[in-house]
Amino acid sequence: MLVTLIIACEVGFWVLLAGGLALRYLAKMPRTGAAVLLCEPLLELVLLVATAVDLRGGAEPDWKHGLAALYLGYTVAYGHYTVRWLDGHAAYRLAGGPKPAGAGYGAARAAHEWKLFARTVLAAAVAAGLLQAAIWYVGGSGDTAVLRGWQLTALRVVGIHALIAVTYTVWPKQQPKPDPEPAKALSDADRP
Repeated sequence: MLVTLIIACEVGFWVLLAGGLALRYLAKMPRTGAAVLLCEPLLELVLLVATAVDLRGGAEPDWKHGLAALYLGYTVAYGHYTVRWLDGHAAYRLAGGPKPAGAGYGAARAAHEWKLFARTVLAAAVAAGLLQAAIWYVGGSGDTAVLRGWQLTALRVVGIHALIAVTYTVWPKQQPKPDPEPAKALSDADRP
């Protein structure tokens, strides 16, 4: 049941996001759209309560509880960022707003990647904290090795993202060179 709820929360996130942006820009109802977008944290609250109830009901801690913690950590760190990013693109595409700035190139891109890394650290910290709370919540009555394993998974994700940020720092992404004058199309007379 917990896996179904995690999937439902993820689908619900995107449905609320699409609905909120559609109300905001297509239906020209910005306040209603904002209200729909503000409902998204309720999904995470439902998942948190369901996970706690599942563990309190005597469920053996397993991978589903670890996945729920990582999902909650991700939504805390990246949820608002994702909404803001998509809102900027929706405003540009649907309402004639300014084109959102990209991540950039060179040092600006490296700085962007380090900011994303900081979000990943936050996500891992939230997930690890929730997992530790679950370990304390279960106490000595259950095997919590799986939950500790998910804490290590969160650390691995941080390590992988650190490597990605380092690569953008050491080998910065360069701005593409403008295309030279396009080649002229060969006319039928010029073909061999």
